[in-house]
Amino acid sequence: MATGGTTSPPSIPRHTNRLINEKSPYLLQHAHNPVDWYPWGQEAFDKAKKENKLIFLSVGYSTCHWCHVMEEESFKNKEIGEIMSKNFVCIKVDREERPDVDKVYMTFVQATSGGGGWPMSVWLTPDLKPFAGGTYFPPEDGVHRVGFRTVLLRIAEQWKENKDSLLESSHKILEALQHVSEIRVRGQESPPPSEQVMATCFQQLSNSYDEDYGGFSKSPKFPTPVNLNFLFTYWALHRTTPEGARALQMALHTLKMMAHGGIHDHIDQGFHRYSTDQHWHVPHFEKMLYDQGQLAATYSRAFQISGDQFFADVAQDILLYVSRDLSDQAGGFYSAEDADSYPTTASKEKREGAFCVWAAEEIRALLPDPVEGATEGTTLGDVFMHHYGVKETGNVSPMQDPHQELKGKNVLIVRCSPEVTAAQFGLELEQLGALLREGRQRLSTARAQRPRPHLDTKMLAAWNGLMISGFAQAGTALDKQEYVSRAAQAAAFLRRHLFDPTSGRLLRSCYRGRDNTVEQSAVPIQGFLEDYVFVIQALFDLYEASLEQDWLEWALQLQHMQDKLFWDSKGFAYFSSEAGDPSLLLRLKGDQDGAEPTANSVTVTNLLRAACYSGHTEWVEKAGQILAAFSERLQKIPITLPEMARATAVFHHTLKQVIICGNPQGEDTKEMLRCVHSVFSPNKVLLLADGDGAGFLYRQLPFLASLERKDGKATAYVCSNFTCSLPVTSPQELRGMLCP
Repeated sequence: MATGGTTSPPSIPRHTNRLINEKSPYLLQHAHNPVDWYPWGQEAFDKAKKENKLIFLSVGYSTCHWCHVMEEESFKNKEIGEIMSKNFVCIKVDREERPDVDKVYMTFVQATSGGGGWPMSVWLTPDLKPFAGGTYFPPEDGVHRVGFRTVLLRIAEQWKENKDSLLESSHKILEALQHVSEIRVRGQESPPPSEQVMATCFQQLSNSYDEDYGGFSKSPKFPTPVNLNFLFTYWALHRTTPEGARALQMALHTLKMMAHGGIHDHIDQGFHRYSTDQHWHVPHFEKMLYDQGQLAATYSRAFQISGDQFFADVAQDILLYVSRDLSDQAGGFYSAEDADSYPTTASKEKREGAFCVWAAEEIRALLPDPVEGATEGTTLGDVFMHHYGVKETGNVSPMQDPHQELKGKNVLIVRCSPEVTAAQFGLELEQLGALLREGRQRLSTARAQRPRPHLDTKMLAAWNGLMISGFAQAGTALDKQEYVSRAAQAAAFLRRHLFDPTSGRLLRSCYRGRDNTVEQSAVPIQGFLEDYVFVIQALFDLYEASLEQDWLEWALQLQHMQDKLFWDSKGFAYFSSEAGDPSLLLRLKGDQDGAEPTANSVTVTNLLRAACYSGHTEWVEKAGQILAAFSERLQKIPITLPEMARATAVFHHTLKQVIICGNPQGEDTKEMLRCVHSVFSPNKVLLLADGDGAGFLYRQLPFLASLERKDGKATAYVCSNFTCSLPVTSPQELRGMLCP
């Protein structure tokens, strides 16, 4: 289980503000700034109105490198803190706690500046309307950028001199934002044609694909599992065509290059957030839970499709990292590990990547052993450094290291195939594997002595949902029961700590307390659309992995609640947040699948699965209405919504219910289930008909009672629209039906 790790000894703080009373690790990081920070809430809004002051809103998250930089340079600066507190009501928001607030003001920053990111800095009128904003500001004026101090003073002056024009412009800005951010069905639109959407999305991905290194941009490069999952589905529907073959090649090559790259932590497992270069080499070093969850599922699918053990090994590597470093003892998953840490216990200043990078002499000192059977004088260090691209002067280009934090250091990257490295030193492949394992183990032991990066111990329902899916899908594809058990443990954690059984609603977040207990905020944050969607998806994945019907029953209850809280009955699709919060100026619908898929994209498949498990066909209708609401975007730029483009195919091809009638404990039943789990089929749902007529599934789907075991054996039926195929009793026949 995860621990917080060592950091430098704390000094006694000179300032403390009201963020000290918060639970969010990000807000607590700012509790000793010489700034009169408020959390987002009524107390701050009332102060702004009463004193007729502008609001300065700063949004970030605890593992954000540039957020740390702006804090060090500006928010810890006493003079700048005084300017902020005197002229503005200053509000800090953790974007991971309040994605609704983040999304409203990020929409403004992107619309007015053409870019966005964190830290996000926005100035609002006392009634919360934005009129100026940006991201990171340096503290003082430079050649190319105006400094934060200057911006603060100019805006304070404008408010004194031109208050009316500022208020008028903020009103116009809000009207324009409402207009451009609206997503709704216009007229009698129907879902867009699946073939066209899939073909366009494939073409757009193919055009942006990097043939050499994989991925879909030059730099920076993000893992974006949504693109890879789209390509897997495209391949499954076009297996015999050249386009299908290319889709699969693009996805598998990207996954291989990422796993070889520095974005993958070769020593302590898991994936960093993104690569700053084209080669997946030098990452931004933070590790996010949502990446680990999605990538574990994607690498498991790659193994399922290709049978290549390489992909299974990477999936297991991710799950080892999460089990060890991001797991709470109560069963939940923490949000992230920071990029920055102290290079040594004596250091006064954190550096990005310090925990993960190596000087060549460190590696030589750790791996001095002569290698038996290799060319004369070869040490373990020589072999290891050759394989992982280590250079005496460091292997990070100055272009990738603007602050010179990585000078003379190496980010490990697999530069050669095992065959090439083995040939270079005259070794057998098996011997090379053992040597590299030994090298990685020694470096891991040495790294454990370094101060660890900050661990964000906030636990979010949505991201826990993504991680449960990762464990459940890996459990089925890799046939590992311990992963399914870990997924079930985390789902039980969600039901215990992030669900209110009285109201039937999810909560957004909970926190690791001082004595390792799980704590909740004084006023818990209610779940957002993404919390419901990712948890429902997780529960469906967990049902298919464990065949425990309780998870299914809870998923369907949550789907009803999601419909009630977020559905837009006029314009269709789901809003990201509930109605009724006066502090939220816009109710938005996410329209981009990025590092995480947007909730409306995932919910299309959720609704289709829910209909298969319940017989409620109105959920199929809702899925079609979402696709209709996003129709224009799906037809023109589906590359921005690859998960929703994928869902159009699932919608049009109709989900197959694969029903296994059998005793859950019977070997014949287990064999049939193993067959289903070993096949990648994007448009199937799995049900176990165990003969318990009083059970949840039989009550939901009365037609199950008519399906019988043939000759007393476990029997499979493949049903579509509640019409079933002839029964089969051999895994071979079933495989043939699943892979037409």
